[in-house]
Amino acid sequence: MNRKLSPSQVLFILTGLNLFNYLDRNILAAVLDPVQVQFRLTDEQGGRLNTAFMLGYFVTAPLFGYLGDRASRKWLILAGIAVWSLGTVLTGFATSFAQMMFFRAIVGFGEASYASISPGLISDVFGAEKRNNALTIFYVALPVGAALGYVVGGQIEAHWSWRHAFVWAGLPGLLLAMSMAPFQEPPRGEAESRAGHAQLPKLRDTLAIFRLPEYHLIVWGYVAYTFAMGAFAFWGPGYLHRVHGITKSNASLFLGAVVVVAGLVGTFAGGFAAAAWRKRNSAAYSLVLGYSTLAAVVPALATFLTTNVTVCMASLATTVFFLFLSTGPVNTLILESVPVNLRASAMAIAIFMIHLFGDLWSSQVMGALSDRWNNLQRAGLILPGALVIGGVLWLALALKTKRSARHVAGAPNSGVTVL
Repeated sequence: MNRKLSPSQVLFILTGLNLFNYLDRNILAAVLDPVQVQFRLTDEQGGRLNTAFMLGYFVTAPLFGYLGDRASRKWLILAGIAVWSLGTVLTGFATSFAQMMFFRAIVGFGEASYASISPGLISDVFGAEKRNNALTIFYVALPVGAALGYVVGGQIEAHWSWRHAFVWAGLPGLLLAMSMAPFQEPPRGEAESRAGHAQLPKLRDTLAIFRLPEYHLIVWGYVAYTFAMGAFAFWGPGYLHRVHGITKSNASLFLGAVVVVAGLVGTFAGGFAAAAWRKRNSAAYSLVLGYSTLAAVVPALATFLTTNVTVCMASLATTVFFLFLSTGPVNTLILESVPVNLRASAMAIAIFMIHLFGDLWSSQVMGALSDRWNNLQRAGLILPGALVIGGVLWLALALKTKRSARHVAGAPNSGVTVL
């Protein structure tokens, strides 16, 4: 018999599963150097392994978004966990570059189901006043899981081999895949008191998302942000090792510590501060996105310009902190910009776009530029430029949000500060 979970229990379970989601995703970055050596891969080919994951991830996201607004979300989530965990384990048994590409695509396929559906499920049990904080907690798994990927992958590779890193990272997910099976999933629209009344959307309803200007500004800003974040996360350990001479295991350990500390603090600070600020400013979420992303540009430039390892490490940590301030608000904005019966579709379309135009090819582009210039440090300078684009788009969203709020209120001077 299925037991109904409280909102806190739903959040706890989904956040724990999300941690393994990001752990499995980031294992490859921690062990990339020995993988490149074994299969004799160029930097561009190394980046292509991440592209394979992204292909499996973003290509199937619209399918899971469509199903997530119509079918049982619990069983779609369980299937996704099982598939991505199996793909991670199989990566450890790959005997060729082609096999690694295939298995990484399987990991992406499984994660697409979870990433498309879980945020909408959380939105159905938390009302508007608590939703951003709940999603902030859910996405805390991003820095923690990514950090564990760096640390676990680097340490297992250092003591055993890169193959063991994939096997031991993937096995727990296979056991966790059934953790939600005994529980009843919440009805769509429950937090808005629309449980049982949220109509199943038609295809034309889903396509109408593309006619929402706010949604476009959110997602295209997210595209630029993801372009930079994806390449940075993938090449971070290799950059510290090759440019600044830090050992592979120490580079992964340092990045893991930075992501878990700066990322954790940044995610909580950005999410909770934005929720408090929004009580006084309707554009608070988008302002946090724009300001924090632009604030990350200067330390990001320093990271790729300095020859001093201490300055590089300090500026890298500062960049990570500023970038993770956006984690909760950006996902809340995606979900709140569409009707309740289109949340999975909105998240899936966003996933599709940020990866197709963002990090699907950013790690490979950075690798190709590194090969062309024989300089990974110089290649990294494309990333701060992408952050500028993202920050500007999100500030444009803030201005539009504020103007819309004033129009609805019919009061040009509502007493709320715009910027």
